Amino acid sequence: MTKNLYAALLFVTASISALAQLKSPSEFIPNYGKQISYYHQVEDYFKYLTENSALIKKQQYGLTNEQRDLNLYFISDAENLKNLEQIRLNNLASIGLSDSKSASTQDKIIVWLSFNVHGNEFAGTESALTVAYELLNPSNEETKKWLKNTIVILDPCINPDGYSRYGNWLREISGKKNHPGLYDREHMEEWPGGRYNHYLFDLNRDWAWQTQVESKQRIKVYNQWMPQVHTDVHEMSYNSPYFFPPAAEPLHEFIEQYQKDFHNVLGKNISQKFDKQNWMYNTRERFDLFYPSYGDTYPTYNGAVGLTLEQGGIGAGREITMENGTNVTIKDRLTHHATAVLTVVESAASQKEVLLKGFRDFHTNARKKAKGVYNTYVLKGNAKLEQLTEVLKKNDIEFSYADASANASGFHYQNKKTESFKIEPNDLIIKADQPRSVLTQVLFEPNQKLNDSLSYDITAWALPLAYGVEGYAVKNALSVKTKTAIEIAPKNIPASVYAFYVPWNSRTSAQILSILHQGGIKVRSAMKKAVFGTITIEPGGLIISRADNPKIADFEKTVSEIIKIKSDYSFITTGFSANSKDIGGENFVLLKAPKILMLSGKGIVSTEFGANWHYLDEVIKYPVSIVETSNFNRVKLYNYNTLILSDGSYDFSDDQKKHIDEWIKNGGKVIAMSSAISLFQDREGYALSMFASKEDKEKSEKEEKEIELKKRFLDFEGSERREISGTIPGAIIENKLDKTYPMAFGLGNTYYSLKTNERSFSLLKNAINVAYIPKNFLSYGFVGNDIKKKLPETVTFAVDKRGDGSVIYMMDNPLFRGFWENGILLFSNSLFLVN
Repeated sequence: MTKNLYAALLFVTASISALAQLKSPSEFIPNYGKQISYYHQVEDYFKYLTENSALIKKQQYGLTNEQRDLNLYFISDAENLKNLEQIRLNNLASIGLSDSKSASTQDKIIVWLSFNVHGNEFAGTESALTVAYELLNPSNEETKKWLKNTIVILDPCINPDGYSRYGNWLREISGKKNHPGLYDREHMEEWPGGRYNHYLFDLNRDWAWQTQVESKQRIKVYNQWMPQVHTDVHEMSYNSPYFFPPAAEPLHEFIEQYQKDFHNVLGKNISQKFDKQNWMYNTRERFDLFYPSYGDTYPTYNGAVGLTLEQGGIGAGREITMENGTNVTIKDRLTHHATAVLTVVESAASQKEVLLKGFRDFHTNARKKAKGVYNTYVLKGNAKLEQLTEVLKKNDIEFSYADASANASGFHYQNKKTESFKIEPNDLIIKADQPRSVLTQVLFEPNQKLNDSLSYDITAWALPLAYGVEGYAVKNALSVKTKTAIEIAPKNIPASVYAFYVPWNSRTSAQILSILHQGGIKVRSAMKKAVFGTITIEPGGLIISRADNPKIADFEKTVSEIIKIKSDYSFITTGFSANSKDIGGENFVLLKAPKILMLSGKGIVSTEFGANWHYLDEVIKYPVSIVETSNFNRVKLYNYNTLILSDGSYDFSDDQKKHIDEWIKNGGKVIAMSSAISLFQDREGYALSMFASKEDKEKSEKEEKEIELKKRFLDFEGSERREISGTIPGAIIENKLDKTYPMAFGLGNTYYSLKTNERSFSLLKNAINVAYIPKNFLSYGFVGNDIKKKLPETVTFAVDKRGDGSVIYMMDNPLFRGFWENGILLFSNSLFLVN
């Protein structure tokens, strides 16, 4: 035997040996199951697996805000991995999303596993390592059988930034010994915690809206695969027993029987595994399938069996003593998860034919079902359609634009009545009869049908109301001529322009104003309608004049380059108006560039702070100074003219409150959101009070006492359901607007607010009630009977003028989860147009 041949044989032998002895996570990562793994260790282990197994492939699908990799791993037998692309195309072809079907490649079941959407629920990612190992383990004969007809797509960490934030903190404060006592610091996570991503968004509520970079990149790939099963792996309070399907009520009416049936299969199969180990669990409680932007519901509305797995572990650190006296460790948590997840894969493999048929029937039935509900959604031409179509594109929902006029009749979202209307060119047309029919109908359904009012999340989200676009849901098919895009004629800008006009009607308007302010370009805003020849300037409209900006070189080119991102801009050649509203008159107010301070830290609701931060940093890209509340005394407040107080509890001293009072009187503006308004409630000099009069207060207190007396005769069993009568988990509420005030500019005739709290204040005296709930208000989603009686004639957004400054009260958060488009414009009004 030659030397070279001997060396080659040794290499082959060593390679075979390595494949036969694949290292487990505990052999690869020090202290695996005892301490949280660093994210780089997670990546290193998967790199090791891909280099030492022929059954796994990696795809990096993106980067986080903090530049960490987002990775997917495809696990199946070697033959399937060779044909991965054709398997994907075959799957899409089976539901009408591809024409590239090949008979040579057999149909496979696709199971997508998502771990750690919440960064501090870290046992998810830890379990992903064990799941991957067991699927690839050469000595595991069972998993080899599953992978013959199964493609597993494994995302070990959806939220690497949150996971790393939590992991670094836990590592830093950990000693050599575990401390399972409840009061050790490893069980008391510091603000803002690791649950959320970089901008402190809850990624598990962002699947449909895709406001965050992680969601945008992940769901683009998800929609290219369309799995039959999607598993979302979570943790909850450490005292809670394990949760697995079936899911709780309410279940959306569009969920098919095959999805419910497989939930029951999973419940039986996982319970058998857990029973053998005497592990505690529960099913059909708490976690429902309704709100469309979760990691279980979004896949469900796309035809998959979407499911949530929940292990008790939040706040447990490395180990903690539960209320039953037993300790739960990292090892316990990841083992429970790995057992449940592997059972999902096993169950899917064994139910391949049933799942494939159900998945395909789901899409066929959905298109048939569309004819029985609403066939078409028509949204009237509006500047906000640009943002709405972006959401449709992200979700691969088909749409077109009307290319002719036609008469139609449909359910009008804004008044909840069926009425006749006229379709006009450039109106948006969305048909329910399309490949993603169910998701389309769920996002546009005018009235969500709850079969149980104990919902885990918001209960209304109709996109026309969220985007402030007049819309109709039509039952009958429409035969109007359509086109794929709106043609925009190029603008011929003359050599000399008196002023440019940018309509104030969408987030793009605010983005332009942000750029202009940062460039030191002076801008005016119209208080009332003004007419200049063929150009009508609506209230809020931005005017950039040569007279205000004499030092700008090549005025026309400089300004037009900035504002061209908004196609409806125009220009005027004279400052002389046709209706006595000249550019140099009182109608056009010179806007002051905000100098913003925003507080963060303990006591502030991290997601609400994050929504504000994301709006400033990502949506309008405007500078903001962020200061911890503990450092507020060190701030020179007069260096700023705007203070944003996100929802939360602010423990200001009397001296600090007086300092803020003086700053407001001298021209400062406070935007106080949700519970932050309590800083000004019933304080001398401010208009904010829960009751308009002493009599109203006494009447309310009397009613509360009477209710308490009646409760004495009620049974305990119904107490939970009685409690929800006074709640509003998330519903759309009609608000009447004062259209003459800048905070309402561009919002239309009515504002529909997403209300997620029970806070209610009577219309304020000596203040501007910009938006309030009228007597016979319209609502969408669940509103408890008791709270519904309290809401009429209560204020939602108000401005309290004090001296030269003002306080803006926001009872609801218009930036909630970053998807309420009309709320983004309302907040922009508050920031830029209200002095």
